[in-house]
Formats: sequence, structure tokens, C-alpha cells
Amino acid sequence: MYKIGEALIGERSELAHIDLVIGDKEGQVGNAFVNSISQLSIGHTPLLSVIRPNLMTKPSTLIIPKVTIGNLKDASKIFGPAQTAVGRAVADSVEEGIIPKDKAEDLVLLVSVFIDPSAENYRKIYQYNYGATKLAIKRAMTEYPSIEKVLNEKDRGTHPIMGFKVNRLWSPPYLQIALDLDNLKSMEKIINSIPDRERILIEAGTPLIKKLGVGVVSKIRELKPDAFIIADLKTLDVGRVEVAMAANETADAVCISGLGTIESIEKAIHEAQKQGIYSILDMMNVRNITKKLTEIKDNLKPNIVLLHRNVDLETSKAEKGEKAEDNSEWGNIKNLKKIIDNGLVAVAGGITPQKINEAKDSGADILVVGRYIIGSNDVRRSTEDFLEHLPQDPDNMRLALDEDESID
Repeated sequence: MYKIGEALIGERSELAHIDLVIGDKEGQVGNAFVNSISQLSIGHTPLLSVIRPNLMTKPSTLIIPKVTIGNLKDASKIFGPAQTAVGRAVADSVEEGIIPKDKAEDLVLLVSVFIDPSAENYRKIYQYNYGATKLAIKRAMTEYPSIEKVLNEKDRGTHPIMGFKVNRLWSPPYLQIALDLDNLKSMEKIINSIPDRERILIEAGTPLIKKLGVGVVSKIRELKPDAFIIADLKTLDVGRVEVAMAANETADAVCISGLGTIESIEKAIHEAQKQGIYSILDMMNVRNITKKLTEIKDNLKPNIVLLHRNVDLETSKAEKGEKAEDNSEWGNIKNLKKIIDNGLVAVAGGITPQKINEAKDSGADILVVGRYIIGSNDVRRSTEDFLEHLPQDPDNMRLALDEDESID
């Protein structure tokens, strides 16, 4: 038997990060314990955890420094406050029944301890490492987190050391602003006017990419570091190359033309999967959308299907006084979602605030808007016209430190 636990507590240079394994002395963890204590390495020498000198804790616990110990000052932080913190956390876990008392002689722990060389406050080093060790033990013994917890949190959390957030589309609906422009200054002006909202996706439109190259995605990233950015490549061929180019410029999603061959579409989607970005299949001018989707291999279905009305056709009809195309294809959205294993469906073409409820009721997850916003004299106000009909950003009212762990 062995169990695994992890915890991070504290702030600044004194923060504590604990990784640990607890298991039978006669099993795999016991073997690792003996191997670790007998195979010494310069700067990472493991040490037994003690309550005080000459009083080893039970279960027997081995502390393994994560950071190289470069001098006596670094060593004193491990041999002093950190060693004491880990030892007392283990002993208290036995006393409080987190570790069964009758098993204490039969178990061993391997505890990896992080101590920042710049840490100075010994009391905080002790406090944070005590709390992190005890929490990691409890998590190990209760097998926290559950699979359900991991799946629920995987697209919501932000790692504090990264310094930026990677947005995932886990809570639709979203508003996608299509920057169908050919001017860098106009693009910058519009982006600077767009509110910072998670519900907003920014699309580097096809004209923009053709004019400025796929590198324009990186320029957008500089202006909106945490934005979800889509590269509308309308890829028809050599999809792997184009998708890789967009990913290298930090695109979160790439748009592929549904008019391409099945082979081209599948290769492009495969590359998107490999790069870890979303694939969007644009169904503009595709006659039989359902048939096209069913022909794609199940493991290569797109993340998002885009139902896209043709702007030139719509404009031409308006000029002739003819009635524009209706949105009858929206009635098939629920069926399309089943084909792509409950992926997302986006709708584009003449979307206005008055049509939002119709689109949402049809099951659309992403509302793609271009002219209404980018052609406006008040971009922010025009964007707000749509946001008024959408929910607050996901987790807007969530407490940052809410771990959802049982207090029982």
C-alpha cells in the first residue's frame, strides 16, 4: 500500500511546497526509503525527520530537499525549522488519527521539501512547512483529490508561479469578436477598447492574418495577455504546417475550413490536438454539414463547429433587395453536438444583440460578432450590448482560497 499527497501553503520566499509518499515499511515505499537514505548526493542529502535532536518521529520519515543546499545557512533552514515542522506534523497526524496509531510502526514517509534559498523568516518556514506537511498527509490518507474534483478544476485554476492564465472554454456561452480588418492601428485601437472579460474571445480574422501574417496573434497577445485568441486561417491544405505556425504564435484555437478534404481536415485537427489547442471547423458553404462531420474519424472530431453565413452573399442579397438567409441551420445544433461528442457550436453571420436569445435558445455556445463591434464608433459600448445578455464571467463570485475540501 502507498498513498500520495501534495500541498502548498504560504507566500513569498517562505512558502512551503510538500510532496510526499506514505506506505508500508516492507513494501515499495520502504525500499525507496532505504535507497534514498543510502544513496547520498551533494546538495540534496536526505535526512530523518526528528521532533528534536535524538527523538525521531514515528512513522519514520525521510526529508528530501528539492533545492540544492549550497551552504551552512541553507542547511540550517532544513535542519532547523523545516525538519522540526515535518516531524511535528507527522506526530500530530498520528495523535489526531489522520495516520492510524496502530500502523505507525509499519509505515514510512518520504517527504520532499522546498525551501527557497532567499527565505529568511524561520518562524514562517516552520509554520508553512508544518501546515503543508500535515495537509499533504491528510490528502494522502483521504485520497484527495477525487477524479471528479480534478476534472471540475482542470480548466478553472491558475498556477501562481506561471504569471498568466490559460483560458479554456468550460462554461459557455461566449462572445467571439472577429477582427476582420487589414489595419494594425485599427486593430490595436479596438483591442484596447474591449473589456477584459473571460466571456470574450478574440479572433484574428482572415484578412488581418493575410495582411500582417500569423505573427499578428503574438501582437494581440501583447495587448491582451490573458485573452483566448483564435487564428482564423480557414485552412484548406497543409493543415499541419499552418496549425503549428499559429500555435507557435500562442494561438488558443485555429479555424479550419470545412470545405477541405477529409484528409486535410483530419491532419489539421490532429496537429491541433498535438499542440494542445482548440480546433474549429468552419462550415461556411458546406452543403451537408452533418454528412461532413460523420465522415471525420471519431478521435479527430473538431472541438468546435462553426455555422457561418457568407458575408458577401448576405451583402449581395441586401443590395438586390432580397431577403437574407434565415437561421434554419441553428435548429440542428443539438444534433451536431452529439456527432462531435458534446463539443461546442459557434454561430456567425449578422449576429446582433437582438438575435442573441434566439442563438442561445438554439444551443449555440459561441456568438461570433464582427461588423456590429469593429465597425462601431464606441467599441466598448457595442461589446457591452452583447455582454448584457450573457452571464457573469465563470467563477466571478468564487473565493480564491476555496478548496472545497471536507471539514469533517
